[in-house]
Amino acid sequence: MTHIHTIAALGAAALIAGAAQAQTKSAAEGIAEYRALLAEGNPAELFEAKGEDLWKKPRGPKNASLAQCDLGKGPGVVKGAFVELPRYFPDTGRVQDLESRLLTCMETLQGFNAAEIAKTPFGKGEQASLEALVAFISTASRGMKFNLPQAHAEERKFYEAGKRIFYFRGGPYDFSCASCHGTDGKRIRLQDLPNLTRNPGAGAGFGAWPAYRVSSGELWGMQRRLNDCFRQQRFPYPGFGSDVTVALGVFMGVNGQGAESIAPALKR
Repeated sequence: MTHIHTIAALGAAALIAGAAQAQTKSAAEGIAEYRALLAEGNPAELFEAKGEDLWKKPRGPKNASLAQCDLGKGPGVVKGAFVELPRYFPDTGRVQDLESRLLTCMETLQGFNAAEIAKTPFGKGEQASLEALVAFISTASRGMKFNLPQAHAEERKFYEAGKRIFYFRGGPYDFSCASCHGTDGKRIRLQDLPNLTRNPGAGAGFGAWPAYRVSSGELWGMQRRLNDCFRQQRFPYPGFGSDVTVALGVFMGVNGQGAESIAPALKR
């Protein structure tokens, strides 16, 4: 090969590499632009409106509203509650996330059967009500910074449990949560995967749910999102509102301290 041919070959290789890099960049930018275009008309707003109605409307066997539900800021206080969950609640003696706490309120205040709702498939019956409620409640804290409490011993214990669950490998593919979300710069196809062990990834990942999923036309809460992660790992479902899912929420939320909530967000 002549000197000119060598230079030409090297130049072509550089162009190909540059084109590939440009395509990768434009793909990521394209997804961001797509989300930005849809964000102004995020269908999550419909779920927020439904959730607000469900919060105020008397329902259930006791024909009561959720106006006295204590999400951690006092009975009926919604603003700021989302960015401090999961947290420990003295009345139940448990660390609870938003969805499991709402189940408690729906049972104690309205007379619903929490165990039956927990077993109901996502998007059906009162599960659909729960997802609308989390859309309404999370909206009230949009733009506020995550500040999950860690003062109680149970809260600290749940953080450590969530950390162990996050790094636990198993199943037919020997996956863990960390396999996808434990380091920077990972992606699946065109989807960037946030590093959930620290900011900005932890805040961006944890702080976006609940979110409207364009691909399914549904609003997903954190419980559904975590269950779907276990499905992708080929693990058994951990159960709605289980300590496993709540502990993972504590781990991600504490790692995302100081990040602003953007929920309900828009996802592919």
